Amino acid sequence: MQQPKLEVRTKQLIEVDGHQFKDLNGNGQLDPYEDWRLPAEERVQDLIQRMTIDEKIGMMLITSQPMGKSQKDASKTSHDGLLDEAEIEAGTNIFVTEKKYGSTYHIENLHLRHFILRDNWDEQDIAEWVNAMNEVSEGTRLGIPTIIASNSRNENAERTFGMNDAVGVFSTWPSTLGLAAAALGDQAAGKGTSIFTEFAETVRKEWTATGLRKGYMYMIDTVTDPRWQRIYGTFGESTELITDATVQLIQGLQGKQLNTESVALTMKHFPGGGARENGFDPHYAEGKFNVYKTPGSLEKYHLPPFQAAAKHGVSSIMPYYSIPSAEKSFPQTYKGEKIPFEAVGFAFNHFFIHDLLRGELGFQGYINSDSGVLDNMSWGVEDLDKEDRAAKAVNAGTDIISDTNQVEWIKKAYESGKISEERINEANARLLLEMFHLGLFDDKTYVDPAQAKKVVADQNNWDKAYQVHQKSTVLLKNQNVLPLKEGTKVYTEFFHKEAEAAANYTKDTREKVKKHQGIELVDSVKDADVAIVFLYPKSGNYFSATPGLLELALCENKINRAVDGSKYSETTIQEMDRVFEIAEEIHAQGGQFLLSVNSNMPWLLDNVEPLSDALVANFETLIEAQLDVFTGKVAPAGKLPFTFPKNEEVIAVDENGECVSRNDVPGYDKDLYMPEGMTYAYTDADGNTYKLGYGLTY
Repeated sequence: MQQPKLEVRTKQLIEVDGHQFKDLNGNGQLDPYEDWRLPAEERVQDLIQRMTIDEKIGMMLITSQPMGKSQKDASKTSHDGLLDEAEIEAGTNIFVTEKKYGSTYHIENLHLRHFILRDNWDEQDIAEWVNAMNEVSEGTRLGIPTIIASNSRNENAERTFGMNDAVGVFSTWPSTLGLAAAALGDQAAGKGTSIFTEFAETVRKEWTATGLRKGYMYMIDTVTDPRWQRIYGTFGESTELITDATVQLIQGLQGKQLNTESVALTMKHFPGGGARENGFDPHYAEGKFNVYKTPGSLEKYHLPPFQAAAKHGVSSIMPYYSIPSAEKSFPQTYKGEKIPFEAVGFAFNHFFIHDLLRGELGFQGYINSDSGVLDNMSWGVEDLDKEDRAAKAVNAGTDIISDTNQVEWIKKAYESGKISEERINEANARLLLEMFHLGLFDDKTYVDPAQAKKVVADQNNWDKAYQVHQKSTVLLKNQNVLPLKEGTKVYTEFFHKEAEAAANYTKDTREKVKKHQGIELVDSVKDADVAIVFLYPKSGNYFSATPGLLELALCENKINRAVDGSKYSETTIQEMDRVFEIAEEIHAQGGQFLLSVNSNMPWLLDNVEPLSDALVANFETLIEAQLDVFTGKVAPAGKLPFTFPKNEEVIAVDENGECVSRNDVPGYDKDLYMPEGMTYAYTDADGNTYKLGYGLTY
């Protein structure tokens, strides 16, 4: 084996047999876990024998850790401001209430080695921070390094905690739905779906250069309920496409096997988060059940992406919070055998983790819980204390608990005999094996911030991303509007749920139209040939339930009925009347109305499509890329990654909580179960049906 280039900052290098090794425990000898020539499995077992129970338990938690640059009080930082050392007596977020400690305390005293980065600083800042975290880790008794996880950072979106924590630093692609739309377009054109591989390989290069080696990504859930607020983080409703994407993402980010150039993935949310009950999400109590009304839906629609993830060696899988509902579901089977539904969340569910995921699907990696399962999202075990919740999760097969530093609950469960040291060792072996394979104990502990800047600045990667933005635009309707003729006079406005955001977006959009070749920006509708309106609707929050069903209509101050029978008002777009006014005004003078809807959810289009002479679905697609399509610089190529519902009637829910259309079946198959005479998908006046795989071109 070739000598790796080793760097130490607090320990020493030793020489044995003409090779250099890190003396991570400082004993002046070469121990097996320090010997890069040995198989990772052998090194893992040697290290576990040297670890104390506290060090092992610390490995089994991962917590969010802010960077020092986010700390406004410089006295609460260390390492030249890189590390945040603040302590907060009762830090509270949507997941947990607990005391928050500084970086060094977490590493040295609580023995944590897994951290989630949610800050949005640039690539050099991140690289320097990762190095500082590892410098502290190297200085501990055994020198076990730190590994940093993050939610995805390469998709365009407005920043959202827990989903799009960061955006705009790394090469910026459309949303995952946009990737799916572009891939479906390429597939329809006979080009295959290699967009996922190109995306994954780019992400891998940027992340490894920066020191981010663990991705809490991607959501390989199959969308089956249109009201699920997290649809915008998925790849849509095609189980086949999601499964294909899963394989390409694993191979592009991890490689055929996990190695020193990999980004290790945690794919989620097993066994599929799409089977929502009328859209409610398990981040809150109203959505704590997965409901399978349809025979065979779990095996047919939801499990295949996870089968592929397990088969192709994904490093980790995250179970969802929810409880499989035996009471409300049709009995589900796998390979002809009935699946037992224990009434506990999937992180606590022994059958789903141990028997199904590990036994039947053959998963070899580790189980990473979702955030807050010991605290605010402990569905099915709310009556247990935290010690027993920890024991239930770990004994069910969960190897690491997410977004907490509460080591005491696993420790107490161990001391009371509820968790064996053998099980703790098993979890540690899985967690440490990932770190050894990634090279974090050897030559990949530290990264070069200057190299990180060079890699992220590579224009080739940004150009690839831009081309996918262009491809992600889906043309739904076109009544001789597009492509716009040379010299077309354009009036444009941008509408958003927040008025201030709408004003800022409108200003930015007008600047982009002004600079775009082939069209002319005008200041009023009366001077325009075509009015282009961009809509950015938003509905709900996946951390809290709306009073009633999540609103999918494009509306302002719409009166809805809450679950408790009371009335409340809902807005997904501010100043909707202005949208109708623009359409009426442009039509009155013989002009045309072009509407582009940011389709981060399958919105109800029945009130806007009839107004539109051309209608476009975009998926966090850059305005410039859309303008390229509108002007014919590139032809529209995207295809819908999900089905738009026809109207409110096809997603109506009765007083017993029963939805007209099946919550556990994707849109393209919902007609199999619709009442006689009803169809699910939206069809426009031209006879176009807005279902999975649809999209026009010119």
